[in-house]
Amino acid sequence: MAVTIALAGDTMLGRGVAEALGGRRPHPLFTPAVHKAVAAADLFLLNLECCVSDRGEPVDLPGKAFFFRAPPRAADVLADLGVGAVFLANNHALDYDPDALLDTVGHLARAGIRSVGAGASAAAARAPLLVDAGGLRIGILAVTDHPAEYAAGDDRPGVAFADLRKEQAPRWLTDAIRALSGQTDLVLVSVHWGPNMTTRPVPHVRRAAAELTAAGADLVVGHSAHLFHGFTRHVLFDLGDFVDDYAVHPALRNDLGLLWRVTLDRSGARETEAVPIALDCCHTRIADRAEHAWTAGRLTRACAELGTRVSGENDRLAVRWPRRAAGR
Repeated sequence: MAVTIALAGDTMLGRGVAEALGGRRPHPLFTPAVHKAVAAADLFLLNLECCVSDRGEPVDLPGKAFFFRAPPRAADVLADLGVGAVFLANNHALDYDPDALLDTVGHLARAGIRSVGAGASAAAARAPLLVDAGGLRIGILAVTDHPAEYAAGDDRPGVAFADLRKEQAPRWLTDAIRALSGQTDLVLVSVHWGPNMTTRPVPHVRRAAAELTAAGADLVVGHSAHLFHGFTRHVLFDLGDFVDDYAVHPALRNDLGLLWRVTLDRSGARETEAVPIALDCCHTRIADRAEHAWTAGRLTRACAELGTRVSGENDRLAVRWPRRAAGR
């Protein structure tokens, strides 16, 4: 048995995107081709980098410049796209106070979307999400390495915070991965890590990735940089962005990204695919020929640094991994 998981990176539905959603004739965020690209997957996951609520005020956090909140109907937009679950462990989940975070979980659930990585307490935020897809049971954890101020407490809503900048990943996280590894067919760990606008994983991210896979994670998926990074069999270091209203860096081209699909069986990843996408302001489409070429070139170079050889196949970039015996 094998499962195909579609993955998208930072999905910001606040500010200008919220305005596009809130008009009398809402502006579509995704083209039909984007819908088609994820429709064949058994499960679609993404990092939701905003709260979904009509309550709350921006939190008072020194140095914080950006606050993202989407209207409740954003949950229905994600459901229409086919999103099955979202990662909430990131640096924007608590932008509009704990009530807005709890609203987010509720609005998503109402739309049939599950969430992981945040909750009413530390225990709830750290709790794994168990999903059955493709005939396999998948255990999902989600954590963020910033900001510490958003960490959930014993009786305080927040996110699953893991200080990955230290010498070792926290024991609670590696123990949770090991426990899931014995209870499920596959373990996926989402991590919001590292600084913005970097083109390759920084040292603490690479070290943490190795620790998480050693603990039993079959796939680690990262995000935060707003730029896609190279990948290995077990680690997608940064998924890049999926939809937003951000300013575009002329050289780094954060408006060009990737929609990911990974096919796994009980022995791990069998194939990793990446479909180039283009992020117009508040609207995402499949990349055109020139955009595809630019994205393919940068991904190929980034992967080569990690020892991964990517090939082009029609509208996608792909790696087929060698088969190996089952078991971790």
